[in-house]
Amino acid sequence: MAEYVNLVRRALGQIGGHGGVRGLLMQFFRANDIKTGALVGVDKYGNRYYEDNKHYFFGRHRWVIYTTEMNGKKTVFEVDGSMVPAEWHRWLHCMTDDPPTTHPPEPKKFLADVHQFNVSGSPQQYVPFPTTRKKIHEWVPPQAAAK
Repeated sequence: MAEYVNLVRRALGQIGGHGGVRGLLMQFFRANDIKTGALVGVDKYGNRYYEDNKHYFFGRHRWVIYTTEMNGKKTVFEVDGSMVPAEWHRWLHCMTDDPPTTHPPEPKKFLADVHQFNVSGSPQQYVPFPTTRKKIHEWVPPQAAAK
């Protein structure tokens, strides 16, 4: 009986932790996962970072819930791993135990102030211009002699 009570308590905690049934379904369809944990912090774009060491094993105990709009672009179902800022990347991947909310990193001049979306695989991607000759050339058929 106690198992069922704990199951119902955990289910109600999941529903309440996501802001109701609508929020729970939205999170499930966006990330294919529903987790609840302690809110660690929010970055400047609105991404929320959570942690739960009690119910999840190492490597799955920290996660991010992405914002729905970033730099004027709707990102409800178009989330990308590059949407995580550099200062939160270290904490999210367990490189440090101190989140940027308690130990802010020193600013680096090479980091962008405004997030730039990853454009790989799109027409805006960077393609370098080759400056060396090709080692293998395609065959060009000889021209037919004019009679």
